[in-house]
Amino acid sequence: MLHSILDNDFYKFTMQNAVVKLFPNAYARYSFINRGEHAFPPGFGERLREQVDAMAALRLTGEERHFLEVTCPYLDPTYHDFLEGFRYKPQEVTIEQHGETLSVTIEGLWYRTILWEVPLMTLISQIWYEMLDEQRDSDEMVIQRTREKIEHYGELGVRIAEFGTRRRHSYEVHDLVVSTLKRYGGSTFTGTSNVHMAHRHGVKPLGTHAHEWFMFHAARFGFKMANTLALENWVEVYRGDLGIALSDTFTTQVFFEGFDKMFAKLFDGIRHDSGDPIEFAKATIDHYEHYGIDPRSKTIIFSDALDTHKVEKITRFCEGRIGMSFGIGTNFTNDVGLKPMNMVVKMTETRPEGDQWLPVVKLSDIRAKNTGDPDMIHLARRILSLPQ
Repeated sequence: MLHSILDNDFYKFTMQNAVVKLFPNAYARYSFINRGEHAFPPGFGERLREQVDAMAALRLTGEERHFLEVTCPYLDPTYHDFLEGFRYKPQEVTIEQHGETLSVTIEGLWYRTILWEVPLMTLISQIWYEMLDEQRDSDEMVIQRTREKIEHYGELGVRIAEFGTRRRHSYEVHDLVVSTLKRYGGSTFTGTSNVHMAHRHGVKPLGTHAHEWFMFHAARFGFKMANTLALENWVEVYRGDLGIALSDTFTTQVFFEGFDKMFAKLFDGIRHDSGDPIEFAKATIDHYEHYGIDPRSKTIIFSDALDTHKVEKITRFCEGRIGMSFGIGTNFTNDVGLKPMNMVVKMTETRPEGDQWLPVVKLSDIRAKNTGDPDMIHLARRILSLPQ
């Protein structure tokens, strides 16, 4: 089901590169979270196990390495060598099925286990639809629907990226979507988060870092210093490249408290991933203006469950006030007439150094999207002076 070791989101590779350099001895644990309370059919766990075991054969080809060298010069030769020698270890993944309940956990060195999250979700989604045995819309309908969306976004004058690897219906649908976006998107379509699809279709791979980057820093250095040190370490590795900062790991309020004038000038913009996008845009504009920075010189990447209606609403507010771009996932890669799955795979614990495992948490702007140990969430909110 996976055609390449690059069939993964770009920010997994950029974070892996940073982890190899800065935290090579750290360990991590991840867990599958079944938000949609899906009932898994008999044999699902065995089918998933087969596909996970098959991932051990994936390797970076010479052609793929050349693509990374040309397209991503900020990934240095030592990382290219590392990735060329990297192989998935299926024994890092434990899969259990009891009745209709599926359990998937990952454990190992962080620089290795960081690559599992997205392909595991991709496999779970694709196997789910195969075993569900319900007919999706035809290829022609998928192409037409995708074309209508990207042409509509073009009329709005906005920039659109495809971010839909983790909950795609299937590889085939994903391939159709990116092909259609490239064919009809023109300058509206800026690229894809999927590195394999970027290579396959000759477009730009997009992404920077994810919540786990900040979650780890909180466990390693404390909640008060997590955002600041996560951003400083990112700058240490990338020296001004990959300059979009994720804002909501410990709420946007806390993020802006530490996103001082230096960071505001240094980073190209901010990614919005939860909460009201208009309120977020207002707060971001106010933050830049507070430091005497023209918001129009900066960009917000909106990426929270977007569709055409939400994009129109955000565009009307932001136009002429601040730069904007949009990352659209499920609405591109799983708009096929079937209900998309609701699931995540999240880091749950880390062992930054020594022998002590520590729980990690995410405090989203939407409490329903919080993840982690409830006691640790309570502690984090108290330390960060957030309401319980």
